[in-house]
Amino acid sequence: MKLLLAEKELQNFTAPIFPVCGRLTRSVGLLLEASGPPLSVGSMASVDGTIAEVVGFREEGLLLLAIEEARRLKPGAKVEPLRLTLRLDDWIMGRVLDGLGRPLDGKPLPPDGEEVEIQPSPAELRSRDPIEKPFDSGIRAINGLFTMGLGQKIGIFSMPGAGKSTLLAMMARASGADATIIALIGERGREAREFIDELLGTRGLERSVVIVVTGDEPAPMRVKGAFLATAIATWLRKKGRNVLLLMDSLTRVAMAQREIGLASGEPPTARGYPPSVFALVPRLVEQAGVFQGGSVTGIYTVLLHEEQDIVGELAKGALDGHIKLSAKLAQRGHYPAVDPLESVSRVAHRVTSPEHERNRARFIELYSRWKDAEELIAIGTYAPGNNRITDEAVAIHDKLDRFLKQGVNEGISLEQSISQLDEVMAENGSNS
Repeated sequence: MKLLLAEKELQNFTAPIFPVCGRLTRSVGLLLEASGPPLSVGSMASVDGTIAEVVGFREEGLLLLAIEEARRLKPGAKVEPLRLTLRLDDWIMGRVLDGLGRPLDGKPLPPDGEEVEIQPSPAELRSRDPIEKPFDSGIRAINGLFTMGLGQKIGIFSMPGAGKSTLLAMMARASGADATIIALIGERGREAREFIDELLGTRGLERSVVIVVTGDEPAPMRVKGAFLATAIATWLRKKGRNVLLLMDSLTRVAMAQREIGLASGEPPTARGYPPSVFALVPRLVEQAGVFQGGSVTGIYTVLLHEEQDIVGELAKGALDGHIKLSAKLAQRGHYPAVDPLESVSRVAHRVTSPEHERNRARFIELYSRWKDAEELIAIGTYAPGNNRITDEAVAIHDKLDRFLKQGVNEGISLEQSISQLDEVMAENGSNS
């Protein structure tokens, strides 16, 4: 009887499950090699407490990239599986987080909420709706001339120092979005703090979530931060909100992926960028769009280091337009430094009225004529009377210039922008 009882107890006994672990066998630059455990590409692991991501295999071992600082790791460090989860709820608004969703604002994270995948799956084509409604950016020049659509993805292209961060902060405060997700990827720590405290301010932060990954963080953390911001925007969109996703910058995300790709053994291709960079950018920006119940409008900054910048060309192909900021205009104190002749919104014609479309086209034509005459005026050789439209452009230039300018703390709605554009055109008989 005692024997039968013992057998029954053994049948009901559940043995503890211990994860299969491995050991760190090699470390070269960013790349770590381990003898195990058996994990798939993209899985997370803890290497003696340092978070790492599996990026490939070599024979029977793992190739990992440390997401956190790895200089203290020693040969033989234990490598064990790690499952990182992110739980979101309404508490997320107003928070400042790092690339893994950990708080940077000194406040604890509530344990409750819905579990969210940090790297969202590609959106299904049939779940997308067409872009048919305009998006209020809060910026007069963009609302009036390069009208964005709700769910559009667009780039802000600029050389350093043209005021892109200031423009993003203006949008975060004044746009018509229900919520704003701001990803500061690869920024200097000082600039990130100034953006949050001074440019964004308390009012802007209340309706935003800020993801900060500074430039001294490892490359995998910078990529994770970009996907985390996108995941939070996607989660809010599924809750029925119209979300504005501001990412600064797409260039630094691409550069981080270049570090990862080269370290993991990818061959360099165009300008030293491996193939994974050309796959990452579309995968990141394609999360923007209009879906049943909500939308994500994506605005991504692109740093131009040269005219034929490879990331800039890649972004132009993946986005639905671009706003070009001019360093020359910024040097003259012209803010925002939007260049009307180098900017375009590919969905503007879908979300504007016929009258608005005519005024947009007429404004650009007059501004272009002024630019043609500007050099002649500067050297004193411009002769009025040769071309009626050029004469009109010269006469109206000051009004065109004032329309393009806007105060840093000034928010101008879409309706106001269209009305003011109508006034500028009507006063000069240009809307006929």
